[in-house]
Amino acid sequence: MSLPSSIAQALQAAARQGLERLDAQGLLLHTLGRSPHDRAWLLSHDTDALDADTLARFDQLCARRLDNEPMGYLTGWQEFFGLTLQVDDRVLVPRPDTETLVEWALQAVLGLQAPRMLDLGTGSGAVALALAHARPDAAVHAVDASADALAVAQGNARRLSLPVVFSQGSWLTGHSGTGATYALIASNPPYIPQHDPHLAALVHEPLQALAAGADGLDDIRVIIAQAPAHLDPGGWLLLEHGYDQAAAVRALLQAQGFTQVQSRRDMAGIERCSGGQWPTVK
Repeated sequence: MSLPSSIAQALQAAARQGLERLDAQGLLLHTLGRSPHDRAWLLSHDTDALDADTLARFDQLCARRLDNEPMGYLTGWQEFFGLTLQVDDRVLVPRPDTETLVEWALQAVLGLQAPRMLDLGTGSGAVALALAHARPDAAVHAVDASADALAVAQGNARRLSLPVVFSQGSWLTGHSGTGATYALIASNPPYIPQHDPHLAALVHEPLQALAAGADGLDDIRVIIAQAPAHLDPGGWLLLEHGYDQAAAVRALLQAQGFTQVQSRRDMAGIERCSGGQWPTVK
């Protein structure tokens, strides 16, 4: 009878299947019930034997990852802007690129006391919770059309003890009768064109959170049209978008009457977010 595989052998087998080393390490740590930060432990215990049940569970996770299932769905968590968020297939897994949106949002309200901020299409709650954590004096609200997504976001807010106010609605229509205005509205909306071939590789994620019309800008157009009625004079609207959409989004903002229209680059140097300021006098 052959001996059970060691940690090193299991990782080598995953690599032969084509799995990225960091993904394999993360999945094995998850299978072993260890912290995702314990990669050094794997190296120092690489000769430790793994029992058949552990190997079977690890192999199943590797197969799902090779089928392009996001790591966050496999482990049930994702780190974002210093927070650990619980995620599942009801929401998109927040990406590091979206931290660009949060950083810009915090800069936009720097110096304001107790600013009101709104996150549209909150999903897991990543942006809203990051803002609330960084600015405990702020009043942070978040909206999503999906009740399932809101359940995930509210669960994260409770676990992190962050007082974000959540509501269900389609972009700003749910706020049309509240009279509330904000110093900042931020959104990471769907922005992939509905016929984009990349969607074929995203079968595990909720489609409604990904695609937005023929050019991917349908939801962004709606948000830009609705936002002025809900912004304070001098308030900012910031939008995440696709890698090749910055110029088009800037044009939409300018056509709506926003000033200071500009874009920000993500860690890869791609124009990832665009935004503008609503005039103080119109």
